[in-house]
Amino acid sequence: MGRDEHRTNRRGKARLAQTPKYAKTDSKDVEFSVEFGDHNDKIAQVRRHAAQERVKNRNS
Repeated sequence: MGRDEHRTNRRGKARLAQTPKYAKTDSKDVEFSVEFGDHNDKIAQVRRHAAQERVKNRNS
């Protein structure tokens, strides 16, 4: 945090911090092969699949 992040403008409202350009991404989904996945990735895939099944069953 910089020194100026706690200052307010003349109306007393704090200014929201902006994301620097170097930290922004183009929001592309990148998929990796299953061989590169760790244990947490496998758990996330199981949860995602279960959530998709719940949505599919709810809509049917």
